[in-house]
Amino acid sequence: MGGESTTRTAPRDGGASRGPAAGRTGQRLSGLAVALGLVLFLGGFAWGAVVYRPYTVPTRSMSPTIGAGDRVLAERVDGSEVRRGDVVVFTDKTWVTNAPVVKRVVAVGGDTVACCTDGKLTVNGKQIDEPYLAGDSPAEIRNFPTVTVPKDRLFLLGDERSGSLDSTAHLTDAAGGTVARSAVSARVDAVVWPMDGLLERPTGFEALGALSSPGPLRTIVALIVVGGALVMGGGAYGPIANRLAKRSTPRTEPAGAR
Repeated sequence: MGGESTTRTAPRDGGASRGPAAGRTGQRLSGLAVALGLVLFLGGFAWGAVVYRPYTVPTRSMSPTIGAGDRVLAERVDGSEVRRGDVVVFTDKTWVTNAPVVKRVVAVGGDTVACCTDGKLTVNGKQIDEPYLAGDSPAEIRNFPTVTVPKDRLFLLGDERSGSLDSTAHLTDAAGGTVARSAVSARVDAVVWPMDGLLERPTGFEALGALSSPGPLRTIVALIVVGGALVMGGGAYGPIANRLAKRSTPRTEPAGAR
């Protein structure tokens, strides 16, 4: 008999039969990853916009912690939440400006503060270690007599002590250079441009009481990063899965003549 030509298809095995179902499951997981990623990514930005405000510091009075022209993120807080060592944003008309000012809180209501003993600031008789300072010599730091801070007020200094226009420049004012807690609108958490990161914890004030808790900036950044990774990973799954599927599709081949 004459030979006949047929085509022979590679046998289907269990893995091949499960291919379409596995692909649909992968697509679903990809969609879930993208959806979750968008929620985290956009939610992180929304949370940050509600909690934080950006400011540009125009002078070098807070250097080296914050340089002139640096961009910072400050957490919106109530003045009652402010503690010693915090770098805060406030507005006080008696300081000859209506613009926001950035300084460090070194004493709160009821404290006595003076400078300097062995070149160090003293609060309630304790010398304060301030590793964030510019390293001015004791002769360059502006000395000032003991000040007792009134209730619900704050005494603030710049980290560049030799030239900062801070509480020491307003000692002759009626409030003795102090600022009301209610004048504070935010607490600086980080320098974002240049990308110096979170401010150093003012551990020198711990002996006088608890420090402020860190803001949620780390968590917000983590949400944005994880969300972005999920969106990119989920979005890339489709093209990769299709390419792998094409490579694994069984091919037909002609059978030999019988």
